Amino acid sequence: MRIGIDTGGTFTDFVVYDPATGQLDTFKLLSTPQDPAAAILAGLGRLQAAGPRHIVHGSTVATNAVLERKGAKVALINTEGFRDLLHIGRQNRPSLYDFFADPPAPLVPRQHRLEVRERVAADGRVQVPLDEGALDALIAHCQRENIEAVAICLLFSFAHPAHEQAIAARFAAAGFNVSASHQILPEFREYERASTTVLNAYVSPVMSRYLTKLAASLPGDHLQVMQSNGGMAGPQLAGQQAVRCILSGPAGGLVGAQAVANAAGYPAVLTFDMGGTSTDVALIQGGAQLSRNSSIGGLPVHVPMLAIHTVGSGGGSIAWRDAGGGLQVGPHSAGADPGPAAYGRGTLPTVTDANLLLGRIQPHLFFGGQMPLDAGRAGAAFEALAAELDLSAQDCALGALQIANAHMARALRVISVEKGHDPRDFTLLAFGGAGGLHATDLARALGMPRVLVPRHAATLSALGMLLADVVKDHSRTVMLPGDTPHAELEAGLAPLLAAGRADLAAESVTAADMQLLASADLRYAGQSFELNLPLTPRLLADFHRAHQDAYGYQDESARVEIVNLRVQAIGQTQRPALPMFEPDNSPLEASLLGRFPVQFASGPVQTPFYDGARLGARQRFAGPAIVVRPDTTILVGQGDTAEVDRFLNLVITIGGSA
Repeated sequence: MRIGIDTGGTFTDFVVYDPATGQLDTFKLLSTPQDPAAAILAGLGRLQAAGPRHIVHGSTVATNAVLERKGAKVALINTEGFRDLLHIGRQNRPSLYDFFADPPAPLVPRQHRLEVRERVAADGRVQVPLDEGALDALIAHCQRENIEAVAICLLFSFAHPAHEQAIAARFAAAGFNVSASHQILPEFREYERASTTVLNAYVSPVMSRYLTKLAASLPGDHLQVMQSNGGMAGPQLAGQQAVRCILSGPAGGLVGAQAVANAAGYPAVLTFDMGGTSTDVALIQGGAQLSRNSSIGGLPVHVPMLAIHTVGSGGGSIAWRDAGGGLQVGPHSAGADPGPAAYGRGTLPTVTDANLLLGRIQPHLFFGGQMPLDAGRAGAAFEALAAELDLSAQDCALGALQIANAHMARALRVISVEKGHDPRDFTLLAFGGAGGLHATDLARALGMPRVLVPRHAATLSALGMLLADVVKDHSRTVMLPGDTPHAELEAGLAPLLAAGRADLAAESVTAADMQLLASADLRYAGQSFELNLPLTPRLLADFHRAHQDAYGYQDESARVEIVNLRVQAIGQTQRPALPMFEPDNSPLEASLLGRFPVQFASGPVQTPFYDGARLGARQRFAGPAIVVRPDTTILVGQGDTAEVDRFLNLVITIGGSA
């Protein structure tokens, strides 16, 4: 039995695949933020399996540790003279005209940034030997200050790692959790390398404790963890290099979205994953985009991650009145506890409460009827806010949805329009528990032709974890001329290829299932950023052509630099197939749950509600309509038409205005 588990801010999602029958089952439980493992173990306790289970888990533990500043107490060891590297950074100003904006505080306070006498040149030559005698005092400082983890980032250690290795060995022997930059990110750019290494040291002890406890509760099961690059890793590596799991859950959603989009015949999609706490958006065109220049909480993290843009807008986002008397929504969320007012514990109005108040959610149909909502409590929450704004409760709820939609539409423009892509050339693939209620409005606002809502929309991130391969990334900075012979580049790749094979073998991947992809980062001399290209004998010509495509010009007379060599090691797994269904000739009325008044911007409309579980392939209907599935609700807007495809995805063609 294979099980994908995605821990979200509000719900923990489960997708269960039985290879013997080929059946996929899904269910959700409320998350337990104080102890995320509690909801996981409760869900697994509902399952009966004859033998060991293969569990793939997407975790928010590393993400939350950074965002909430609840990681380990860390010390940083730098080359003498570089103590303030984290503070100086790039001297960027994220808010150019805000004189009062402060950069995020470094994760390591200055008193725990320690210097060691040593110096390595850019070509790897040792200029000043490591003063190993000074390490005793640094270890004593860390013991005295109850330091839990130590990050090591020395100048040019990617070219000569021996000094870092010696320091790491001493601190590990003294009982510290150690993160060394030559292992975490053996690349140039000192600040980004230090920031990434510190982030790893900050979250690894937290992640290791969590995974150790979880694995101990699952004796006999095979546990793997989703990484930010869209691949799986074992719990030991995930604990040691937790910085690679920062976007663990959202990455699963993107893997699942790509599989669904390709199967349905839509290779170009904008993904829209709206959960209870936040919304994640991404662009897929032929394949998901990979970024090596990301940030979390304003801190650079330069390990490969699927390019996902996140905004604080979800079903639990709280509507509130700002100091100027205007209506705002988010980024604060009611989360799972206390949750939206309609859940029966909270008192603040949220996006979910707004959808309930406007009739888009029927309280007795929510969550398959297992969790009836308190409509009176949701109405009271909005009435209190509406009174402050001198609005009716319904107008206040409509305004809250429009503001939430504006936040999410802006996020979709960031990954499309601002990157040179026209949203009208893409399909909007909506998933997450709340995505279906907002997708048609967003597609209409962006001029997109259609919305694709997968059959397993509410649990797509967990499904994506079952569809993921084992993926390991290795890199090294080389700084070679662009005309370096291909044979020399292949020789430089040899250590990376060997490391990739060893990593996959450690994950029990057979040689036949291994795929090793080599690439290089190139730039014109003097440029600050690089383009990543497959490593082939045509590398230089490919770079000029790629530069033309990306920036609108090329210069074949300019000097080219090969900056980094990279290897992505992929261990292919046995993926569950998405089942296909024959056309259903049942009358549409057999799926009708009833007609209820739904409030649109144009006024109330008596709207049919259909049971999504009873809709069959090739059935069609016109909007306005609401499709109710056990774990999500989908709005088909006025003027839109919907059709169920052969995978039981809902394909909505966008028509007129709502």
